Amino acid sequence: MFYLPIGARWMCARTAGGEWLRLPTDSWELAERSWDDSHVLSFARRGRAHATLLFFDKDWTPTTWYVNLQEPLRRTKVGFDYMDHDLDVLVALDGSSWSWKDEDELAEAIRRGVIPAEEEPRLRAEGERAVRRILEREPPFDRDWTAWRPDPSWQVPELPEGWERV
Repeated sequence: MFYLPIGARWMCARTAGGEWLRLPTDSWELAERSWDDSHVLSFARRGRAHATLLFFDKDWTPTTWYVNLQEPLRRTKVGFDYMDHDLDVLVALDGSSWSWKDEDELAEAIRRGVIPAEEEPRLRAEGERAVRRILEREPPFDRDWTAWRPDPSWQVPELPEGWERV
């Protein structure tokens, strides 16, 4: 389980002109960016090709479950790395509905050869399994996380020295 607070800084790809990138281009740079829109509680299990996130707005009102399809987390000296797979899933808090998100980005990533076309069925199956875990209230979704709050003494994390070295 991870907590991403408002104000956390992270590194993100952008063009030389300052546009944040969602898909790779020939020319880009890493730039520091602030996470400013929501509090996020993230659940990622070893070996699973997704993370399930619970989003809260700035006032701690829970807004949605979000399944981020990605490579399984890889432990590093400074935390965890992963590769995003562009396709995501939004799940209503009450489980009444769910929908794919960023299908256009997945299609573009496949067109560019970033993600092999034969991976799409596997990605969709992983997303459907994640949705089923939420809807069937498999652990850790067998309890109500909407009232969760971080320890007030926790500080907004900083990128550790050496984060950029492999």
